[in-house]
Amino acid sequence: MSGFFQRLQQLDPRRQQAFMAALCERLLPNYGLYAATTSQGDPHGLRVILDLVWERLAVKEARIDFDRQAEKLAELEPPAEDDSFGARRALEAVVALSAILDTLRGEASEAVLEVSRASRSGVRAYIELTEGEEDAERLAALVRDHPLMADENDFQDAVLEAVEAGPLDREALKALRRLGRNDGVSNLGLSVED
Repeated sequence: MSGFFQRLQQLDPRRQQAFMAALCERLLPNYGLYAATTSQGDPHGLRVILDLVWERLAVKEARIDFDRQAEKLAELEPPAEDDSFGARRALEAVVALSAILDTLRGEASEAVLEVSRASRSGVRAYIELTEGEEDAERLAALVRDHPLMADENDFQDAVLEAVEAGPLDREALKALRRLGRNDGVSNLGLSVED
């Protein structure tokens, strides 16, 4: 895994942002499910902010007030007192998107690692929740060998390879976005249509 994180850190900022945006695409359905089941939050608001990130990646001259977008994003967080599983996964989507906005505002050199880890930790939490294994060693092995974790690792590898390959032109960004959307299925194997 350390080689993976090293490669992530060696990417230029724009490629790191593209990597994070693709991961955010795959986290968005978790937020949508939370909103659908609790009537809290605004998936459309999150979608609009992520669309602006993609626009900025495609058009460097795009004039977007990311400070304002960060303020809007903060309003979309699940309520702090909601400690449910769904709220925590929804918060991961918000935090990941917030990390991209930080980089677009010139802050947060570790953001790309945070987003990668947040996506993986959501998968780990889901496996822990669904498998109910008490023994820490067995649980660690279960998480490591679980199909959802294998899928998450493969997905992040595929996104990293896509952002490392060739110029990040419009076509490459479109392909990356499609990859991130993952046919509407989140990193937890869930979709809003379910």
